[in-house]
Amino acid sequence: MHPITIISSTNRLDSNTEKIANYYLSILKNKTFHVDLLNLKELPESFLFSDLYGKRSDEFQKIIDKYIEQQTKFIFIVPEYNGSFPGILKGFLDAVSPKLWLDNKACLVGISTGRAGNLRGMEHLTNILNYLKVNVYHNKLPISRVDTLLDTSGNLTDAETKRAIDIQLNGFLDF
Repeated sequence: MHPITIISSTNRLDSNTEKIANYYLSILKNKTFHVDLLNLKELPESFLFSDLYGKRSDEFQKIIDKYIEQQTKFIFIVPEYNGSFPGILKGFLDAVSPKLWLDNKACLVGISTGRAGNLRGMEHLTNILNYLKVNVYHNKLPISRVDTLLDTSGNLTDAETKRAIDIQLNGFLDF
């Protein structure tokens, strides 16, 4: 079985997105799946001006090799930025060859401190992934008011959200 890549879809430091991504990582590891976490804060700073336009850096190529090349399933943890998703994620998608996304599967999780759980951003991302011919799992999970669901150490404490994540993951693993 190919490994699953979880993508923490922001380059913001100490983000709630990263905390939720780490929760997904721990759940999948407990289920004994080979899973990797790509945090977009790990992207080379110059990738928007080089890798995006075909001047592939060794650093970005290593990211593609480790997190994208052999994977067939991706879990995108996507925060709401201005009613959509972060530009760093769009830049990343644009910098990776479309053939590497072809016929893969994706699971979407929206994160927001507001009440809509980034529903609009997940729909925007779904359209882009469908354009890249990625099959998007139907159970998209909006996590609203994420800041109230985490304890002071950044651990997810809300039982209902944990249950919804478990249902989503079990379905995605069978997808």
